[in-house]
Amino acid sequence: MLDIFLDSLLDSLKVFGIAFIINFILSFIEAKVSALFQRHKKISPLLGASAGLIPQCGISIVAADLYRKEHITIGTLVAVFFACSDEALPILFSDVEKLKFILPLIIIKFIFGFILGYLLDFCIKKHTIKEIEEEVHVGCCYHEIDSHDEGKIHNHFLHPFIHSFKIFCYVFVITFLFGVILFFIGENQIISFLKTNQYLGPIFAGLVGLVPNCASSVVLSELFLANGLSFGSLVTGLCVNSGLGIIYLLKYKDSRVKAFLIMLILLIYSMVLGYFIILIMNLL
Repeated sequence: MLDIFLDSLLDSLKVFGIAFIINFILSFIEAKVSALFQRHKKISPLLGASAGLIPQCGISIVAADLYRKEHITIGTLVAVFFACSDEALPILFSDVEKLKFILPLIIIKFIFGFILGYLLDFCIKKHTIKEIEEEVHVGCCYHEIDSHDEGKIHNHFLHPFIHSFKIFCYVFVITFLFGVILFFIGENQIISFLKTNQYLGPIFAGLVGLVPNCASSVVLSELFLANGLSFGSLVTGLCVNSGLGIIYLLKYKDSRVKAFLIMLILLIYSMVLGYFIILIMNLL
């Protein structure tokens, strides 16, 4: 149990470092990133899906932050979340036999990601998108940066630090609980169960993918490499998993309902896609 605690702490500290760097950078360039999406509103879900393919959990934080401040649509946000893979790609690259699945995985996440994004924006036509000026100097909480040194330190350092520490706390609790569950169940038992119940794979993978942490993408990838999950199940789990973006939304009361709605949309859409892939591969 001590190993689980230490592993969870180490993973969470890594997330804290990534989150702080991203929030620190955003305090300087957030207005420019927001303006980029606003200049290309018609293809913003396409841009979102493209950005989501970058194997870095921080991308989903950036998207969640922009969505909370009403600078991107829900379709763009979901496209980013759907395309995210966190730590999965580096792990898949480690197995020569599984390399053939990487390109199809990327293509599927990209195409179906921006399709889902466009569908959501089409169905939810009332979008409140705040226009901003690129020259406005803002911090990570979208407060104007004060000109004096104390204000700069607060907005460029302390504010990103506080935000990142809150994310660290959420991630640590979730990762520790997730590790405890896996410890008592056992990875071998999970693999054996999934091999004998192939069509339960997408359901299991989808539920694991809902865990808002890069640890879930690691578990899904390792189960796939051990032949415990089919490719369709892997697609389901990785498309549901949206990295730290969901945690970022869950932190704030005003976005929690939307966060759960997004999770539900991703789960249903990804499970349908996963079962479709399993059906096609069985026919072939």
